[in-house]
Amino acid sequence: MNLVSENYKLTKTYPDFERFNLISQINRCAVSIPSNISEGSSKSTNRHFIKYLENSLGSAFEWETQLIVSHNENYLDKEKFEELENKILQIQKMIASFIDNLGNQSLDSSI
Repeated sequence: MNLVSENYKLTKTYPDFERFNLISQINRCAVSIPSNISEGSSKSTNRHFIKYLENSLGSAFEWETQLIVSHNENYLDKEKFEELENKILQIQKMIASFIDNLGNQSLDSSI
């Protein structure tokens, strides 16, 4: 959730003409990640939870793409871009690992 707040602070520095384009898109991606994890955790089976985690992972990759666009448009400097990209890569790895672990638990319980 800290990364979501950091993202909101960052996008406040973007040009106003990006308000309904890049700013909106990147903020939706950022919020979607923890939202899908939270919603998925309420599901009764690992299979259903995994679907929400996959959505969350997709949003993390989309968010990374939006950051690349932001960097290419010079809305954030290289140092900030690399800092955020490293954090997003960590999130992607954690979600992917969580999906693998839940998938393996589902396989173990079906044997």
